[in-house]
Amino acid sequence: MMFEDEKVEFKEIFVSDIYKEVIAFANTDGGVILVGVNDNGEEVGLDDIDETYTRITNGIRDAILPDVTMFIKYSLEKGKVIRIEIGEGAYKPYYLKSKGLKPSGVYVRQGASSAPASQDQIRQMIKYADGDIFEKLRSLNQDLTFQYAAEVFEKKNLPFIKEKYFQLGIKSHELGLFTNLGLLLSDQCPHTVKVAVFADDENTIFKDKKEFSGSILQQLEETFQYLQLCNQNHAVISGLERKDHWDYKEAAMREALLNALIHRDYNYSGSIIININSQQMEFISIGGLLAGISKEDIRNGISLSRNSKLAEIFHRLRFIESYGTGIRRIYSLYKNCGRQPDITITPNSFKIVLPNMNVAENTMTIADNSLSAVEQPPFHVTQQMQKILDSLSEHGEISIKDVQKLLDIKNTRAYVIMKKLTDAGMIQKNGRGKNQTYRLL
Repeated sequence: MMFEDEKVEFKEIFVSDIYKEVIAFANTDGGVILVGVNDNGEEVGLDDIDETYTRITNGIRDAILPDVTMFIKYSLEKGKVIRIEIGEGAYKPYYLKSKGLKPSGVYVRQGASSAPASQDQIRQMIKYADGDIFEKLRSLNQDLTFQYAAEVFEKKNLPFIKEKYFQLGIKSHELGLFTNLGLLLSDQCPHTVKVAVFADDENTIFKDKKEFSGSILQQLEETFQYLQLCNQNHAVISGLERKDHWDYKEAAMREALLNALIHRDYNYSGSIIININSQQMEFISIGGLLAGISKEDIRNGISLSRNSKLAEIFHRLRFIESYGTGIRRIYSLYKNCGRQPDITITPNSFKIVLPNMNVAENTMTIADNSLSAVEQPPFHVTQQMQKILDSLSEHGEISIKDVQKLLDIKNTRAYVIMKKLTDAGMIQKNGRGKNQTYRLL
């Protein structure tokens, strides 16, 4: 008498559950299914063996992905039992087309039964079959859309049609399934960027925080727009000329953000973190440097990309000029700044800190003044002062009460601000007492 075990399964009649058994054997070490044999191992035979044979072969072909038929051999035993020999598949995991790449659709053999595979088992099978390069692996989510990516490609006058998916690496040539690179570019991308603005330099008191999701291209655009809102301008007026002094160079923020998005390790589900306070802006991404690359190599422009296909797409979209120049460009932008960017690398993270250039410049000015009392620091126009100057440009004059109302401050603070502007030679007082007003000089 025959018995069921990890290599043998009995089916008295054809039922759709047979697909789960085929998947389980293909995902494990192979096995045999005997249709027409009951649970006791007795050959009961099939009534219409030709019809059953056709239903089995067609069903296995249509219900299972990837195509498993090349690993299956059919035969008849004694003219009444269908023998299905399943070999271990080369493109694991195999799954029910109707369920997708998730435990409800992926099965493995455990003893004499077939059981749903865990998420970890599914990932391990994908790595074993596809290799260990994240962006080339099959995406666990195959229900992907690319609305935002298509719009970006269209703006850049680049084609983004289904026929190009294979060339871009969004779909695999072997199986025709979406890759993890496709997942990153899709509207369903599970990874995010989190930005936090702090009121203190120890990053303990939140002023604001945002999380950006969607396609990685959408995260790039929306995160950068938000960083620009956090970038303050301290204008300097010298005579009739106004010079803008931003806390951060836009190009430096852009390169740091691109570096975090392109080089992070997407095998892990954590978010890219961007912290901002009055002193600096720091970008923290998951994943240290690849083996053989040092911090000095990065500064010298040597680049070994963890996600080469993603970098290629960013280059194609002209977000990056060439490989390995981003970090070098950041340091170049800080060439004449009193404080340089800083890179911290651990086995699991990469952090680059951009100093606030205005804070660094003020620190240098104070240091210079301690050596020479002759040189005077430039006068910096604060945001409150700029509001007053803008109001004077529009209305011609302003009173202390107007200043209090405009800035929502108390009388004493209003007098202090107006005195600073007066001493700087930017405005002048007219009249006295209650009738006193200020005009642009």
